[in-house]
Amino acid sequence: MNVRYFAAARAAAGVEEERFDLPPGSTVEALLAAVLDVERPEPPAGTPGLARILARSSFLLNEVAVRDRSVVLSEGDMVDVLPPFAGG
Repeated sequence: MNVRYFAAARAAAGVEEERFDLPPGSTVEALLAAVLDVERPEPPAGTPGLARILARSSFLLNEVAVRDRSVVLSEGDMVDVLPPFAGG
C-alpha cells in the first residue's frame, strides 16, 4: 500500500510518499498504525506531530473519500492523507 502526504502531513512525515507492505486483510487503521510506527525526525517548528495530524485528517482511498478506518485495503491501494486546510 502507498501513502501520500499533503501539506502539514507531508511536513510532519518528512516525505511525500511511502510504501508499506502489510498482510492481506489489513485495514486503513492498520496502515495508519504502521505510519506511526516509523521513526521520524522532529517536524519543523510550528508543525504538529504526525499522530495529531492523522487524528484530524481526511483520507482518500484510490481517490475516493473514506471515513471508515476499518475498510480493508488491497495490494497497490493508494491512501492520501489530507490534513485540515485553512483558507479559501
